Amino acid sequence: MLGKKECIQKYLPQASIILEYRKSESSITFDNRQQYCGPFFRIIDELWHDINLRNSKIDIQNNSYIDNIPYFREDVIREAINNAVAHRDYRKTSEVVIKLYPDLFVVINAGGFPLGVTIDNLLEVPSTPRNRLLADVMAVTGLVERSGQGVDKIFRETISEGKEKPDYSRSDFFRVELHLSATIKDVSFALFLESEQRDLKDEEKLSVFEVIALDEIRKNNSRSVPKNIIHKLLNRNLIEKRGQTSGTYYILSRSYYEISDNKGEYSQKVNWNSSQAIPLILAHLSQFSNAKMRDFAALLEPHLSRRQVRSLIDSLVEKGTLKKNGIGSGTYYTISESFIKSSELLVEALGIGLEELKKRSSQIPNVQNQVQTPSKDEAKDSISDT
Repeated sequence: MLGKKECIQKYLPQASIILEYRKSESSITFDNRQQYCGPFFRIIDELWHDINLRNSKIDIQNNSYIDNIPYFREDVIREAINNAVAHRDYRKTSEVVIKLYPDLFVVINAGGFPLGVTIDNLLEVPSTPRNRLLADVMAVTGLVERSGQGVDKIFRETISEGKEKPDYSRSDFFRVELHLSATIKDVSFALFLESEQRDLKDEEKLSVFEVIALDEIRKNNSRSVPKNIIHKLLNRNLIEKRGQTSGTYYILSRSYYEISDNKGEYSQKVNWNSSQAIPLILAHLSQFSNAKMRDFAALLEPHLSRRQVRSLIDSLVEKGTLKKNGIGSGTYYTISESFIKSSELLVEALGIGLEELKKRSSQIPNVQNQVQTPSKDEAKDSISDT
């Protein structure tokens, strides 16, 4: 942390850090390479300065304001480097290596995760630094977050900017490798989180687990989110419940779809009832003449559970709208003849009523030309829509 450069090179040469820059991930040779060796309190600033020289930002229109999201956020990059230095295995002779690309940051340190730490429990297991004294000094001097919260910050801030979550998947028993993408996958998600937390105190802001949960729900993976997190997000009105029983799932709140200007998708995900499902069922049967229960389940997924679909089809059979044919696995459904006849009568009645309306309107000035009798096909379409 404080040794002279000459002493560090003599007694602990593996403590140096290599920074390589490449114009693309496919490049084998580097375009620029720099080695940093000296007291870490000094070289961490030099590292960030040189990384930031190649940094860029993305301008985002937020109502009448223009915000910007940096490709590489300073506190995240510093935390990633600090963690590599604090937790690496100094018995290994390899240096910490940083690979910088236009839209990707990679940091590699010698030695795998400490005993008991895995990719799956990285955010949950209590902090277990390989170099306790070094980690304590870095925490006390403010270089790293205390109690292992540095990784939490890396995940929370990266995902909150609409980027892919930090990737440790290339790590093994011999090294830890972290990939941080600069590409913003969902600008609306970043604006959504920013707007929801803008006026909150630090202790009231979302935890890393809640941010990860919102990201999973955004990706339609709500079933992977723990129930206790679901409950917290519902209480904060950040998500909404859809479906019932086994068909229950969750979506982000309405404000996300307003920010993303995708209100149509939000409307598609409202809780369905029979009045919305029946036209789809009849339209499907009009096109294919018959269908099995699994066809209806696929048609109405994920709006209704299989049990709800079965109950709805049974009620339509009971009312005479549909006809059940066959038995067992060979059961299929068609539109009943009685329903077809009643629909034709309704079309005819509608035509008669409109014709009468036209006759009466002819007696009223400026109305005659506004009333037109629809064709039979148009009347059928009207009944179908109803």
